[in-house]
Order: sequence, then structure tokens, then C-alpha cells
Amino acid sequence: MIPQAIDLIVSNLIKNNYLNEERFSKSFARGKFNQKGWGRNRIVRELKLRHISKYNINSALKEISEEDYLLKFNELANKRLLQINETNKYKRKKKLVDYLLYRGWESHLVYEKAAELIP
Repeated sequence: MIPQAIDLIVSNLIKNNYLNEERFSKSFARGKFNQKGWGRNRIVRELKLRHISKYNINSALKEISEEDYLLKFNELANKRLLQINETNKYKRKKKLVDYLLYRGWESHLVYEKAAELIP
């Protein structure tokens, strides 16, 4: 397409609210949290990779309530612990911690939960 047509189409999409960075970031955060079980760190990292502004990232994180966040974290940690078949408690704890950190959960939550579940 010629550059003028591209500019016209993009400006029309923005004007009619089809291209909306804030709506995308909120929907992305809700979806990744609810469907994939991602924590805030992973959501922020992925939104930054997509060049979303800091303001929109913060508004997207407000879509996730603190209650739901902790409930999902506990559910995910307990579910993962049941899936780990390691007998050595240190390796078991490391696998749990690595999994939760990879998912983007905050380190202080992860280490507290690992100490609680695997004494």
C-alpha cells in the first residue's frame, strides 16, 4: 500500500477506537492473568516488549484485584507442588521456586510460599 493510504487507514482506526493501547493493555493483563496464571512481573515485561506506555501498564495492573492475585498465586503454587515428583526436598523447593518465578510472580511471595509448603 502507498504510505498515504496506510496513514489514512491507521488514523481512521485510532479515531474510531479500534486501535486503543489502553484497552489492549487491560485486556492483555486480564487474559494472561486469568488464562495463563502469569504474575505481575511477567505481564509488565511482556507489555514493555510491546512498547506499551508506563501509564497504560499501571492502569492494566489495576485490573487485577489483590484478592484474586493472591488466590491465584496460592492455587497455582499448590497445584504445581502436587505435580513435582522429586523426593529431595531441596530440589523440590527449587523446582517450585523456578516455576513460579518464570511465571512472573514476585520473589518475596515465591520464597515465602516455598518455605511454607516445603519446610
